[in-house]
Amino acid sequence: MSAPIVPVLPETLALAVEILSDGGLVAMPTETVYGLAADASNPEAVVRLYEAKGRPRFNPLIAHVSGLPMAMREAVFSPLAASLAQEFWPGPLTLVLPVIPGGTVCDLARSGLQTVGLRCPSHMAANALIKEFDRPVVAPSANRSGHVSPTRADHVAADLADRIELILDGGPCDVGIESTIIAVEGDIVTLLRSGAVPADRLEAFIGKPLIRASGAGISAPGMLKSHYAPKARLRLNADAPEPGEGYLGFGPGVREGLNLSPEGDLAEAATKLFAMLRALDMRFDRIAIAPIPEEGLGEAINDRLARAAHRDS
Repeated sequence: MSAPIVPVLPETLALAVEILSDGGLVAMPTETVYGLAADASNPEAVVRLYEAKGRPRFNPLIAHVSGLPMAMREAVFSPLAASLAQEFWPGPLTLVLPVIPGGTVCDLARSGLQTVGLRCPSHMAANALIKEFDRPVVAPSANRSGHVSPTRADHVAADLADRIELILDGGPCDVGIESTIIAVEGDIVTLLRSGAVPADRLEAFIGKPLIRASGAGISAPGMLKSHYAPKARLRLNADAPEPGEGYLGFGPGVREGLNLSPEGDLAEAATKLFAMLRALDMRFDRIAIAPIPEEGLGEAINDRLARAAHRDS
């Protein structure tokens, strides 16, 4: 069934809120590009989002908020971070900040990181939808992976109409390129991705040059190497644990450790991956991981595990 393209009206916003609340996917206009919105607190919805985009990778996703009050329920804001939000929000600036205890953005959306990327879009429809939903939504570009980012509702329909529930048509995007991403740690600001807010505007506001990310060890949405890595050593494709190892199993017949999915469901495994890795990491310094099929979401799970297992030395 093809997702309808509907104008932004009170009744269509109400329908979009209902879909998001049920774990569905809604394409929404923003000032940058059209975003594929899902409930940021719902790992099953986030899995659906990855699947809809195709060739999923567990990159951290940007959580879109209605304003600073909602954002402050998700992250720790230093005085500089708060002043940046007050100056550039609503608008195409994403702030990567430490997660606050009790935040609602799920592990899978954050790629297991202890930081979260937050943005308040200026597009009236996006902001109205998030206010009505009353909690953050993740919303990467509403296109198939590898395709050009969509700036009109018909672009979304061409890529995703048979994979999502609804497309809100807010007209052409005003900006048309993705947000600028910066990490703020105290009074240190690092540019992680160039975007719609020029670096010189940010530098003029903070009164000093931005640090340019080298690309190594950066934790931010949109950067492929940004992933939670446990302290424990990981051993992949292990049929059983060795003495002293924790075990992360998959499929029926696993009698030790934790099991990502006793039924062998890759979507279920994806939703549990980060939480189970963290639970084992708290108890063991070595973790054995069962083989995961290299198909569908298994590709993303294996990609994530390979990065988590990588050691520089």
